[in-house]
Amino acid sequence: MLEHTHEDSGQIHKLVPHRGFNLITGIHSPEEVDRIKNWDVRDSDIFVITYPKSGTIWLQQILSLMEAKGDVTGTQDKMTSERIPWIELIGSEEGFVSSPSPRLRVSHLQYKFMPLGLREGKCKVIYVARNPKDVLVSYYHFHNYAAMLETPKDFNDFFEKFMKGQVYGNCWFEHVKTWYSHRNEMDFLYLTYEEMIQDLQSAVEKICTFLGRTLKEAELAGVVKHSMFTDMKRNPQANYTLVSSSLLNHQRGSFMRKGTVGDWKNYFTVAQNQRFDRVYEEKMRDVPLSFVWDIGDTIPA
Repeated sequence: MLEHTHEDSGQIHKLVPHRGFNLITGIHSPEEVDRIKNWDVRDSDIFVITYPKSGTIWLQQILSLMEAKGDVTGTQDKMTSERIPWIELIGSEEGFVSSPSPRLRVSHLQYKFMPLGLREGKCKVIYVARNPKDVLVSYYHFHNYAAMLETPKDFNDFFEKFMKGQVYGNCWFEHVKTWYSHRNEMDFLYLTYEEMIQDLQSAVEKICTFLGRTLKEAELAGVVKHSMFTDMKRNPQANYTLVSSSLLNHQRGSFMRKGTVGDWKNYFTVAQNQRFDRVYEEKMRDVPLSFVWDIGDTIPA
Protein backbone atom coordinates (compact mmCIF):
# COMPACT_ATOMS: atom_id res chain seq x y z
CA MET A 1 0.00 0.00 0.00
CA LEU A 2 1.27 3.45 -0.91
CA GLU A 3 0.40 6.42 1.26
CA HIS A 4 1.24 10.08 1.24
CA THR A 5 -0.21 13.37 2.43
CA HIS A 6 -0.89 16.33 0.19
CA GLU A 7 0.92 19.29 1.75
CA ASP A 8 -1.87 21.85 1.38
CA SER A 9 -5.02 19.89 2.12
CA GLY A 10 -3.58 17.34 4.54
CA GLN A 11 -5.54 14.71 2.63
CA ILE A 12 -4.09 11.22 2.63
CA HIS A 13 -4.33 9.24 -0.61
CA LYS A 14 -3.67 5.54 -0.51
CA LEU A 15 -3.17 3.16 -3.36
CA VAL A 16 -5.20 0.16 -2.28
CA PRO A 17 -5.77 -3.13 -4.14
CA HIS A 18 -9.35 -4.05 -4.95
CA ARG A 19 -10.04 -7.29 -6.81
CA GLY A 20 -6.47 -7.27 -8.04
CA PHE A 21 -6.56 -3.65 -9.20
CA ASN A 22 -5.16 -0.59 -7.40
CA LEU A 23 -7.63 2.16 -6.60
CA ILE A 24 -6.89 5.54 -5.01
CA THR A 25 -8.71 6.49 -1.82
CA GLY A 26 -10.54 9.79 -2.05
CA ILE A 27 -10.65 9.41 -5.85
CA HIS A 28 -12.26 5.99 -6.27
CA SER A 29 -14.77 3.99 -4.25
CA PRO A 30 -14.47 0.18 -4.43
CA GLU A 31 -18.23 -0.13 -3.96
CA GLU A 32 -18.99 2.29 -6.81
CA VAL A 33 -16.42 0.67 -9.10
CA ASP A 34 -18.06 -2.70 -8.47
CA ARG A 35 -21.43 -1.31 -9.55
CA ILE A 36 -20.12 -0.25 -12.95
CA LYS A 37 -20.53 -3.76 -14.36
CA ASN A 38 -24.29 -3.45 -13.82
CA TRP A 39 -24.63 -0.09 -15.56
CA ASP A 40 -27.22 -0.16 -18.32
CA VAL A 41 -25.41 0.83 -21.50
CA ARG A 42 -26.92 2.12 -24.74
CA ASP A 43 -25.91 1.27 -28.28
CA SER A 44 -24.89 4.91 -28.74
CA ASP A 45 -22.48 4.92 -25.77
CA ILE A 46 -18.78 5.39 -26.54
CA PHE A 47 -16.05 4.30 -24.12
CA VAL A 48 -12.40 5.30 -24.53
CA ILE A 49 -10.08 2.97 -22.63
CA THR A 50 -6.42 3.62 -21.92
CA TYR A 51 -3.65 2.73 -19.55
CA PRO A 52 -2.61 5.98 -17.79
CA LYS A 53 -0.52 8.42 -19.83
CA SER A 54 -1.47 6.84 -23.15
CA GLY A 55 -3.51 9.56 -24.85
CA THR A 56 -6.73 9.80 -22.85
CA ILE A 57 -6.99 13.58 -22.91
CA TRP A 58 -6.17 13.49 -26.62
CA LEU A 59 -9.18 11.29 -27.33
CA GLN A 60 -11.32 13.46 -25.06
CA GLN A 61 -10.35 16.46 -27.18
CA ILE A 62 -10.87 14.69 -30.51
CA LEU A 63 -14.31 13.35 -29.56
CA SER A 64 -15.36 16.71 -28.12
CA LEU A 65 -14.38 18.43 -31.34
CA MET A 66 -16.14 15.81 -33.44
CA GLU A 67 -19.34 16.51 -31.50
CA ALA A 68 -18.77 20.23 -32.15
CA LYS A 69 -18.13 19.64 -35.88
CA GLY A 70 -14.57 20.92 -35.54
CA ASP A 71 -15.59 24.26 -33.98
CA VAL A 72 -13.30 24.75 -30.98
CA THR A 73 -15.55 27.50 -29.59
CA GLY A 74 -18.17 24.80 -29.14
CA THR A 75 -15.92 23.03 -26.64
CA GLN A 76 -15.03 25.97 -24.43
CA ASP A 77 -17.99 25.91 -22.06
CA LYS A 78 -16.28 23.25 -19.92
CA MET A 79 -13.09 21.21 -19.71
CA THR A 80 -12.77 18.16 -21.92
CA SER A 81 -12.56 16.04 -18.77
CA GLU A 82 -16.02 17.34 -17.84
CA ARG A 83 -17.44 16.89 -21.31
CA ILE A 84 -16.17 13.30 -21.43
CA PRO A 85 -15.89 12.18 -17.78
CA TRP A 86 -14.21 9.23 -16.09
CA ILE A 87 -16.49 6.36 -15.12
CA GLU A 88 -14.42 5.27 -12.12
CA LEU A 89 -14.42 8.55 -10.20
CA ILE A 90 -16.55 8.82 -7.08
CA GLY A 91 -20.05 10.03 -7.95
CA SER A 92 -19.82 9.29 -11.68
CA GLU A 93 -22.77 6.88 -11.81
CA GLU A 94 -25.49 9.50 -11.41
CA GLY A 95 -24.10 11.61 -14.25
CA PHE A 96 -23.87 8.56 -16.49
CA VAL A 97 -27.47 7.53 -15.90
CA SER A 98 -28.86 11.02 -16.41
CA SER A 99 -26.80 12.04 -19.46
CA PRO A 100 -28.42 12.23 -22.90
CA SER A 101 -27.09 10.20 -25.81
CA PRO A 102 -24.49 9.89 -27.08
CA ARG A 103 -22.73 9.33 -23.75
CA LEU A 104 -18.95 9.61 -24.13
CA ARG A 105 -16.82 8.29 -21.28
CA VAL A 106 -13.19 7.41 -20.54
CA SER A 107 -11.61 4.89 -18.19
CA HIS A 108 -8.32 3.34 -17.06
CA LEU A 109 -10.11 0.33 -15.59
CA GLN A 110 -9.36 -3.25 -16.51
CA TYR A 111 -11.85 -5.14 -18.65
CA LYS A 112 -13.34 -7.09 -15.75
CA PHE A 113 -14.83 -3.95 -14.17
CA MET A 114 -16.65 -2.70 -17.25
CA PRO A 115 -20.42 -2.83 -17.90
CA LEU A 116 -21.53 -6.30 -18.96
CA GLY A 117 -23.28 -4.76 -21.96
CA LEU A 118 -19.89 -4.22 -23.63
CA ARG A 119 -19.38 -7.92 -24.14
CA GLU A 120 -22.82 -8.18 -25.71
CA GLY A 121 -21.71 -5.88 -28.52
CA LYS A 122 -23.56 -2.88 -27.17
CA CYS A 123 -21.92 0.57 -27.50
CA LYS A 124 -18.47 1.21 -28.96
CA VAL A 125 -15.05 0.87 -27.38
CA ILE A 126 -11.90 2.72 -28.48
CA TYR A 127 -8.72 1.40 -26.90
CA VAL A 128 -5.60 3.54 -27.22
CA ALA A 129 -2.20 2.01 -26.45
CA ARG A 130 1.18 3.72 -26.22
CA ASN A 131 4.63 2.19 -26.21
CA PRO A 132 5.24 1.28 -22.57
CA LYS A 133 8.69 2.82 -22.28
CA ASP A 134 7.29 6.28 -23.02
CA VAL A 135 4.31 5.50 -20.79
CA LEU A 136 6.69 4.79 -17.92
CA VAL A 137 8.59 8.07 -18.37
CA SER A 138 5.42 10.15 -18.77
CA TYR A 139 3.86 8.49 -15.73
CA TYR A 140 7.01 9.19 -13.71
CA HIS A 141 6.69 12.90 -14.44
CA PHE A 142 2.97 12.82 -13.68
CA HIS A 143 3.67 11.25 -10.27
CA ASN A 144 5.97 14.17 -9.50
CA TYR A 145 3.17 16.72 -9.65
CA ALA A 146 -0.09 14.81 -9.17
CA ALA A 147 -1.14 15.34 -5.57
CA MET A 148 -3.19 12.15 -5.50
CA LEU A 149 -0.20 9.97 -6.45
CA GLU A 150 2.93 9.04 -4.55
CA THR A 151 5.95 11.22 -5.35
CA PRO A 152 8.75 8.88 -6.48
CA LYS A 153 12.12 9.00 -4.74
CA ASP A 154 13.75 9.07 -8.18
CA PHE A 155 13.37 7.56 -11.64
CA ASN A 156 14.95 4.25 -10.60
CA ASP A 157 12.43 3.91 -7.77
CA PHE A 158 9.52 4.54 -10.11
CA PHE A 159 10.94 2.19 -12.74
CA GLU A 160 10.80 -0.64 -10.20
CA LYS A 161 7.24 0.18 -9.14
CA PHE A 162 6.05 0.35 -12.74
CA MET A 163 7.64 -2.99 -13.58
CA LYS A 164 5.90 -4.54 -10.57
CA GLY A 165 2.56 -2.95 -11.41
CA GLN A 166 2.58 -1.01 -8.13
CA VAL A 167 0.88 2.02 -9.67
CA TYR A 168 -2.66 3.04 -10.56
CA GLY A 169 -3.49 1.04 -13.67
CA ASN A 170 -1.36 -1.84 -12.38
CA CYS A 171 0.63 -3.85 -14.93
CA TRP A 172 0.77 -2.26 -18.41
CA PHE A 173 1.23 -5.65 -20.04
CA GLU A 174 -1.83 -7.13 -18.37
CA HIS A 175 -3.96 -4.08 -19.19
CA VAL A 176 -3.19 -4.10 -22.91
CA LYS A 177 -3.26 -7.87 -23.30
CA THR A 178 -6.56 -8.36 -21.48
CA TRP A 179 -8.42 -5.68 -23.40
CA TYR A 180 -6.98 -6.79 -26.72
CA SER A 181 -7.75 -10.45 -26.08
CA HIS A 182 -11.46 -9.56 -25.62
CA ARG A 183 -11.66 -7.32 -28.71
CA ASN A 184 -13.86 -9.74 -30.67
CA GLU A 185 -16.53 -9.61 -27.96
CA MET A 186 -17.03 -5.88 -28.48
CA ASP A 187 -17.52 -3.25 -31.16
CA PHE A 188 -13.84 -2.39 -30.77
CA LEU A 189 -11.31 -0.01 -32.33
CA TYR A 190 -7.61 -0.31 -31.43
CA LEU A 191 -5.40 2.74 -31.95
CA THR A 192 -1.90 3.64 -30.89
CA TYR A 193 -0.60 6.94 -29.57
CA GLU A 194 2.26 6.72 -32.06
CA GLU A 195 0.05 6.46 -35.14
CA MET A 196 -1.82 9.53 -33.91
CA ILE A 197 1.50 11.37 -33.56
CA GLN A 198 2.63 10.38 -37.05
CA ASP A 199 -0.64 10.94 -38.92
CA LEU A 200 -3.35 12.55 -36.82
CA GLN A 201 -5.72 13.14 -39.72
CA SER A 202 -5.75 9.47 -40.66
CA ALA A 203 -6.39 8.54 -37.03
CA VAL A 204 -9.30 11.01 -36.79
CA GLU A 205 -10.72 9.66 -40.05
CA LYS A 206 -10.46 6.13 -38.67
CA ILE A 207 -12.35 7.19 -35.54
CA CYS A 208 -15.04 8.88 -37.65
CA THR A 209 -15.50 5.73 -39.74
CA PHE A 210 -15.68 3.54 -36.64
CA LEU A 211 -18.31 5.78 -35.03
CA GLY A 212 -20.26 6.22 -38.25
CA ARG A 213 -19.76 9.98 -38.19
CA THR A 214 -19.48 12.05 -41.36
CA LEU A 215 -17.62 15.34 -41.20
CA LYS A 216 -17.26 17.86 -43.99
CA GLU A 217 -13.71 18.64 -45.09
CA ALA A 218 -13.59 21.90 -43.12
CA GLU A 219 -15.04 20.22 -40.02
CA LEU A 220 -12.46 17.44 -40.19
CA ALA A 221 -9.71 20.02 -40.59
CA GLY A 222 -10.98 21.80 -37.47
CA VAL A 223 -10.91 18.59 -35.44
CA VAL A 224 -7.36 17.84 -36.53
CA LYS A 225 -6.07 21.41 -36.05
CA HIS A 226 -7.41 21.79 -32.53
CA SER A 227 -6.31 18.28 -31.54
CA MET A 228 -2.66 18.96 -32.36
CA PHE A 229 -0.40 18.84 -29.30
CA THR A 230 0.73 22.46 -29.68
CA ASP A 231 -2.85 23.69 -29.92
CA MET A 232 -4.04 21.62 -26.95
CA LYS A 233 -1.08 22.64 -24.79
CA ARG A 234 -2.21 26.28 -24.87
CA ASN A 235 -5.93 25.48 -24.55
CA PRO A 236 -6.92 25.71 -20.85
CA GLN A 237 -10.02 23.60 -21.50
CA ALA A 238 -7.81 20.77 -22.76
CA ASN A 239 -4.50 21.00 -20.89
CA TYR A 240 -5.75 20.42 -17.33
CA THR A 241 -4.36 23.73 -16.01
CA LEU A 242 -7.84 24.46 -14.63
CA VAL A 243 -7.82 21.30 -12.51
CA SER A 244 -7.73 22.03 -8.78
CA SER A 245 -4.30 22.34 -7.13
CA SER A 246 -5.55 19.83 -4.57
CA LEU A 247 -5.21 17.25 -7.35
CA LEU A 248 -2.44 18.66 -9.55
CA ASN A 249 0.43 20.83 -8.34
CA HIS A 250 0.90 23.00 -11.42
CA GLN A 251 4.11 24.52 -10.01
CA ARG A 252 5.78 21.11 -10.20
CA GLY A 253 4.91 20.05 -13.71
CA SER A 254 2.62 20.10 -16.72
CA PHE A 255 0.03 17.52 -17.71
CA MET A 256 0.91 18.04 -21.36
CA ARG A 257 4.68 17.81 -21.31
CA LYS A 258 6.24 16.75 -24.65
CA GLY A 259 3.79 14.68 -26.68
CA THR A 260 6.53 12.87 -28.55
CA VAL A 261 7.81 9.36 -29.22
CA GLY A 262 11.09 8.01 -27.85
CA ASP A 263 11.59 10.25 -24.80
CA TRP A 264 12.39 7.08 -22.81
CA LYS A 265 15.90 7.17 -24.34
CA ASN A 266 16.64 10.21 -22.18
CA TYR A 267 15.87 8.27 -18.98
CA PHE A 268 16.46 4.53 -19.31
CA THR A 269 19.89 3.20 -18.50
CA VAL A 270 21.30 0.50 -20.78
CA ALA A 271 20.61 -2.06 -18.07
CA GLN A 272 17.02 -0.87 -17.58
CA ASN A 273 16.38 -0.96 -21.31
CA GLN A 274 17.76 -4.48 -21.64
CA ARG A 275 15.68 -5.64 -18.69
CA PHE A 276 12.56 -3.99 -20.06
CA ASP A 277 13.10 -5.62 -23.45
CA ARG A 278 13.41 -9.05 -21.83
CA VAL A 279 10.18 -8.56 -19.90
CA TYR A 280 8.39 -7.21 -22.97
CA GLU A 281 9.53 -10.18 -25.03
CA GLU A 282 8.30 -12.60 -22.39
CA LYS A 283 4.97 -10.91 -21.65
CA MET A 284 4.02 -10.01 -25.24
CA ARG A 285 5.27 -13.15 -26.97
CA ASP A 286 1.81 -14.38 -27.90
CA VAL A 287 0.24 -10.96 -28.59
CA PRO A 288 0.14 -9.77 -32.23
CA LEU A 289 0.89 -6.16 -31.37
CA SER A 290 3.92 -4.04 -32.16
CA PHE A 291 4.92 -0.51 -31.20
CA VAL A 292 6.91 2.41 -32.52
CA TRP A 293 9.72 3.09 -30.04
CA ASP A 294 11.26 6.18 -31.59
CA ILE A 295 9.92 9.12 -33.59
CA GLY A 296 12.18 8.16 -36.49
CA ASP A 297 10.61 4.74 -36.78
CA THR A 298 7.64 3.98 -39.01
CA ILE A 299 4.27 2.55 -38.08
CA PRO A 300 4.38 -1.26 -38.08
CA ALA A 301 2.36 -2.91 -40.83
